[in-house]
Amino acid sequence: MSERENILEMSEKTRLSADITYLMLKGAGYAAIFVLAVWFVIAAIAGIGRALPDESRQTPDPINRSSSLTIEVVEDTATV
Repeated sequence: MSERENILEMSEKTRLSADITYLMLKGAGYAAIFVLAVWFVIAAIAGIGRALPDESRQTPDPINRSSSLTIEVVEDTATV
């Protein structure tokens, strides 16, 4: 047997084009799997949010953001 097996008897240019096309399609498949996985996670979180009772959507925010905005007032007294 020879070192280079060319079973389909393609030229080097055709073989290179086929390899590049295969790699691009493989990358597109990986990207599609990633996008679908992210979409599934977002859909699952949205589904859990819809399954919660309405009262849970109307509760106050558990993080008290107003406490981080407190301003310390320093009284300046004048002595005579």
